[in-house]
Amino acid sequence: MIDLKGKPIAITGASSGIGLATALACAKAGMPVALAARRIERLEEAAERIRTGGGKAIAVQCDVNSKDDCKRLIEKSSDAFGPIYSVFANAGYGVESPVETMEEEKIRAIFETNFYGTLYTIWPAAEQMRRHGRGHILICSSCASKIAIPNFAAYSATKAAQDHFGRAMRLEMRKTGIHVSTVHPIGTDTEFSEQVEQRSQRPRGATRTPLMFRQSADTVAKAVVKCLHKPKGEVWTSLPMRTLLATGTLFPGFADVMMARLMKDAKPGE
Repeated sequence: MIDLKGKPIAITGASSGIGLATALACAKAGMPVALAARRIERLEEAAERIRTGGGKAIAVQCDVNSKDDCKRLIEKSSDAFGPIYSVFANAGYGVESPVETMEEEKIRAIFETNFYGTLYTIWPAAEQMRRHGRGHILICSSCASKIAIPNFAAYSATKAAQDHFGRAMRLEMRKTGIHVSTVHPIGTDTEFSEQVEQRSQRPRGATRTPLMFRQSADTVAKAVVKCLHKPKGEVWTSLPMRTLLATGTLFPGFADVMMARLMKDAKPGE
């Protein structure tokens, strides 16, 4: 078990949802936290909440589409708390659209944020971790990284790319003292659906995670902290979902049938 007290972590997408819940959980575990996102007001509120509770936190306005912003996040975290120990690349969003009609600029935009934004976040952190011979890189992928989701192909593709890069990086860095983990949440109660509707400019369709598989952001946060204490390659919060996806990988026809059932008679807004 790794003692997390005093070990700094930087978290992107920390103004709400999984990022915010993880920031609070890490602070409770004794980690100084650099909260990063575009909505600085929310970050300041969260940072103050942590400080009021006896923890250490700073708020850093950051757009993960910007290499400079991500580099500045790691620098500010180091200036405030000392060498970075962990980074959680969590920022991302989804767009709902069939492949045949999805505009190219929307596909490129989601890859810029979800995939390249992840790389922009972890690159400067990894550089600093190598100098100190320790660290833990976490990437918020998704259970969707293991399967194609109708009308969410761009989103699931970015999550698969995060998963592949994270796994390769884990093997590449296995002798450096730096751990690399990918996090695979199932459907989580966050602002995700509302943001999907805003970006898609239409009501959310019916391809959703069944209620029996949904979870809270706190559930993911607890799993992340557990992984920080005892590192492992992949973080899952639902064994049934993991088993279903593994079965779908072995039997793709079965996965297609199950996904088709979820889409049967689907109408926008259901």
